[in-house]
Amino acid sequence: MASADVFEPHGKLFAGPRVRRVRGQLGLTQTRMAEELGVSTSYLNLIERNQRPLTAPFLLKLSQQYNLDLRQLTGASDDRLVGDVAEALSDPLLKGLDVGRAEVQEFVAASPGLAQALLRLHAALRETRNSDADDARETLTSGPLETVRAFIEDRRNHFPDLEARAEALADELRLAAPDFFAAVGDRLRARHGLTVRVLPADVMPELLRRLDLHSRQLHLSELLDAASRSFQAAYQLALCEARGDIDAIVERAGMPDAAAARLLVQNLANYFAAALMMPYGRFHAACETTGYDLDLLMARFGAGLEQVAHRLTTLQRPGLRGVPFFLIRSDRAGNISKRFAAGSFPFSRHGGGCPLWTLHKAFERPGQILRQIIALEDGSRYLSVARTVRAYTQPFGGTRPEYAIALVCDIRNAHGLVYARGLDLDTGEATPIGLGCALCERPHCRQRSLPPAGCRLVIDEKQRGPNPVRFSIAN
Repeated sequence: MASADVFEPHGKLFAGPRVRRVRGQLGLTQTRMAEELGVSTSYLNLIERNQRPLTAPFLLKLSQQYNLDLRQLTGASDDRLVGDVAEALSDPLLKGLDVGRAEVQEFVAASPGLAQALLRLHAALRETRNSDADDARETLTSGPLETVRAFIEDRRNHFPDLEARAEALADELRLAAPDFFAAVGDRLRARHGLTVRVLPADVMPELLRRLDLHSRQLHLSELLDAASRSFQAAYQLALCEARGDIDAIVERAGMPDAAAARLLVQNLANYFAAALMMPYGRFHAACETTGYDLDLLMARFGAGLEQVAHRLTTLQRPGLRGVPFFLIRSDRAGNISKRFAAGSFPFSRHGGGCPLWTLHKAFERPGQILRQIIALEDGSRYLSVARTVRAYTQPFGGTRPEYAIALVCDIRNAHGLVYARGLDLDTGEATPIGLGCALCERPHCRQRSLPPAGCRLVIDEKQRGPNPVRFSIAN
């Protein structure tokens, strides 16, 4: 399965605002960037004002000089923002406005900052509208959680500096010992004076990991399986050896408060731990040769299913990209606790509550892979792979958390996956799903629980159809 990064623009590509945005993110003046790219300042100025198109040589030079994803310049990286703005414009208060997707794309491309401002206003409006318990729960899950999640997604869940450092360290660990957990333990003891100990559950009844600086010990619970022990030890090693790189990313991120900054540190340490267990080059090669077979990847890298699935969303290295997956995790009640995206997927920010999606049916067949071709209202098609995962072991009488995860990719990227075998990806039947009843306007869905937002409920006591909820689209 090829994963090349060759880009060949069709027609003229005007992307001045995107070039200006990249220059601002890099902290460069027009003069400095022009010198580094080997062009005149006036030429770069014309490009940024959309008076000159971006040529293929200029794009490649820009990508190579600053290690950029070309999708940042061609507009593909704006897909999530375009989807979010389109969703905000579907608000009932704006019903009747004729704003097409092409107009939204032009707006996002020209004014990404204003687009983000619009989304913040829309989010504030949603919070103001509702004051019941459900909205209180949503407020709790926003704040630092939402801020950090948005930051990670804006960077396509890929951090090159952490990848490079983790890959180099992983090579050292392989030479030190054949067993990953033992190698990490030896490194912690030799370099940082920390001894790793696995303790009985009754000694750590409420904790899975604890750093005891007084005794210079890292305590891990016996309830953790082998993959989780390796991950937790690698997490500690990340804080010991990659803290400088992590702090630099956090400082550049400019988190709004201390809670968000500490949460981002935790997320980046987790990222480093996964990169250490599954080093980029070897993991990417294994993905390509196995067709992204989850079970084989788990066995080869000594990792758990959720660890492997999460790692698949980070394969965005220029020149060596993997399939751009979206990952979502849900419990039996439909509460979404994880969302990570390497590619554009409408559920990246909201949605995931459609009962027709096998994500929610996975609990009926625990441990089994469920494949499904799904289609959204706009006609886009995706391949979804769902399976249940179980958290750490529990003593008798305890409740062991259980979740379902789904890995989703655009149908165009699915042909080389082992899970696509035997499926007609191009013309085969797809299950029509939506972002949730409040955002879905499919009129004949028999699983509908309420009418779409902004639509009028139709009640007729003289007749009853198969759909319990009838509605008409408001003009």
